[in-house]
Amino acid sequence: MVRTRRSDCSRPGIARRRRGKGFSYYWEDTGEKVVDSEVLQRISDLVLPPAWRDVWVCPIPNGHLQAVGTDAAGRKQYRYHDDWRRRRDAAKFDEMLEFARVLPDLRDAVAAHLATEGVGRDRVLACAVRLLDRVFFRIGTEVGQSGDTETFGLTTIRKEHAAVDHERITFTYDAKGGKRRIHALVDPEARDVIAALKRRRAGSDQLLAFREGRRWVDVTARDVNEWIKQQTGGDYSAKDFRTWNATVLAAVALAVSGPAAASRAARKRAAARAAKEVGDYLGNTPAVARTSYIDPRVFDRYDSGWTISGADIGNAEPGELSIHSEIEDAVLDLLARDTSSAAVEKVTALAS
Repeated sequence: MVRTRRSDCSRPGIARRRRGKGFSYYWEDTGEKVVDSEVLQRISDLVLPPAWRDVWVCPIPNGHLQAVGTDAAGRKQYRYHDDWRRRRDAAKFDEMLEFARVLPDLRDAVAAHLATEGVGRDRVLACAVRLLDRVFFRIGTEVGQSGDTETFGLTTIRKEHAAVDHERITFTYDAKGGKRRIHALVDPEARDVIAALKRRRAGSDQLLAFREGRRWVDVTARDVNEWIKQQTGGDYSAKDFRTWNATVLAAVALAVSGPAAASRAARKRAAARAAKEVGDYLGNTPAVARTSYIDPRVFDRYDSGWTISGADIGNAEPGELSIHSEIEDAVLDLLARDTSSAAVEKVTALAS
């Protein structure tokens, strides 16, 4: 693995200029055209979208940040060095395992606050965390930060996006990328809070808000993340729920495929199906689910012939995976390579 160096896109690098149907590249400090074949190949390998404007390319091959540009929507986009990203992702997934270990205590705290009365700050934030835990929500970004006023996440959905009957909550809204999302769950404690919030007449149209004295305060992503940190004592956030739940769901999908995946080609197809299933639940593409949310060690273990035990899966529904501690414990054992665990099993003899 290459030893990367910090790179700074405010310093001179390589600029891209349109030339006919393609592009030419120039050293920003000298204005000279880039002709070195190795440099041009490195830029080609970055696969920078033609629509990007104001492209900056790192002048050195081992810079942690390899390119920056502005997309058609005016958003800044980044390309990082593959090895730097792998190290960062490895650290992220190690932190995710620590989150999984404190999750039972966090769930206990959530349950305790949901058992209280009223719609004060702690009870509403506990409800928000319960929904993160069970419904694969994105946390949501306040308007003005994302620039997107027509898509929603947990902290920005409106009262109109939630329907409540005597036992079920159903959320229907447009998520990031304009994807229509429908989430339904049976959760009496969360249902009572959501029903109370829908009934309120004061405050904004935002669904999640808490009563503070005589006024209503809208819940923000920062509120939720700070509450998670307060309850766990660790530097965790809403995104850890999506990462952990994606990893657990992928492990379940691979375990179901295990007995039928005796060849390398079959295992590759099973991994692709698992990534698609997780992507569908997250509202992401399979590629994003696999590269950003699913711990790659799940696929590594599977390719080596190990999955969580099918006996632990039972009839678990994906929306309920996060409350199945037996499955989560099995996934932790799998990731720790604890082959002595009864929750981990060897699939049929592998063929190449």
